[in-house]
Amino acid sequence: MTTHAAARTPWKAVLGGSIGNLVEWYDWFVYSSFAVYFASAFFPKGNTTAQLLNTLGIFAVGFLMRPVGGWLLGRYADRKGRKAALTMTVTLMSASALLIAIAPTYESVGYFGAVVLLVARLLQGVSVGGEYAASATYLTEATPAGKRGFASSFQYVSMTAGQLVGLGLQIILQNTMSEEALTSWGWRIPFIIGALAAAVVFYLRRSLMETEVFDEDNKGAQPERGTLRLLFTHKREFFLVIALTMGGTVAYYTYTTYLTTYLSNTAGLPKSTATLVSFCALFIFMCIQPLAGALSDRIGRRPLLITFGFGSMLGTVPLMYALSGVSGFGGALVLSLVGLIIITGYTSINAVVKAELFPTNVRALGVALPYAIANALFGGTAPYVALWFKDAGIESGFYWYVAGCAAVSLVVYFTMRETRDAALSSSEQTGPELVRA
Repeated sequence: MTTHAAARTPWKAVLGGSIGNLVEWYDWFVYSSFAVYFASAFFPKGNTTAQLLNTLGIFAVGFLMRPVGGWLLGRYADRKGRKAALTMTVTLMSASALLIAIAPTYESVGYFGAVVLLVARLLQGVSVGGEYAASATYLTEATPAGKRGFASSFQYVSMTAGQLVGLGLQIILQNTMSEEALTSWGWRIPFIIGALAAAVVFYLRRSLMETEVFDEDNKGAQPERGTLRLLFTHKREFFLVIALTMGGTVAYYTYTTYLTTYLSNTAGLPKSTATLVSFCALFIFMCIQPLAGALSDRIGRRPLLITFGFGSMLGTVPLMYALSGVSGFGGALVLSLVGLIIITGYTSINAVVKAELFPTNVRALGVALPYAIANALFGGTAPYVALWFKDAGIESGFYWYVAGCAAVSLVVYFTMRETRDAALSSSEQTGPELVRA
């Protein structure tokens, strides 16, 4: 391949790595966006907030399996290839979505339905724990130096697109079905669609080609490839990923996953209005990810991370207070966009930063495991922590919690090294990267 060809963005690889990610995160996020409708299906009737706490508690438990998925599928990706791991993750996601779609209710079998829901979420946790790393490493390795920030930003483009599809479907169902029908059986529709879509993506991902960075590094016997022993020779990078993820993941889940529930449960907006606000804000958020990713290719990753850290640390408390008092669509949309623009400094480049920290033979595991641990501790628990503060009558405590997590990560952003010019393979150290497009 010529130097000119190598300089181009490999759109086939970007599309192939992203479209499955879209379905993965559609299934993951649709759980929380439809939680307000199916919370009463799996738990005894009573306080609405208590039902949501139980349902989002299962949501958080799914995050506890992400380190397991990160370890198993990260190791698999480092030993068998990025393509193999991407195919495996979407298979698990299809199975878990189908389980939720057919789960029996509390009225018919008692708590057994909640057990089925829990098993499905555990499977989703394993799947997403591996998907993030497999997608991040694939998009990073399949792209020439100087384009990686731009290309890897499509991971959050696809994640957000998955959520938008879920929210768009929710808007359609809200306008075509009664509240009673949605609560009774309509909430199952998005999970059926998710299971079918994941099955389609399975066949699409089988046509992907392995990255040449992986093929180049995979020559010869390497028995410790993708092992924890090899990973812990990079202890500093391991803990760096946890720390730099902490603030970003809490802020991300606050302004995306929890936003609809917050606008409905705290601000008092109608569910349909809260959903429409989230949809419009997330669409704009999705569109600006590549712009920020491309900017990082020019000025580096650290400036964007530092901007996010400052913005989230100083802006979260006033933003959340303002959002709690909104009374209409316009004000809620503007304030939501402010929060999402701030976290773009993290979301657009966090995947590529992590991938650039590790060598190829442990890159997927190095991205997957510490990221999954940080998400289990901070990201997945964010909606639950928020509702816990609300139930305790001190909802503002959650705002300070988010700001504090951002402050910790900000210290890391100031002290970490710039990764933009990191060489991912030996060929990059001697000449232009060859990319299989």
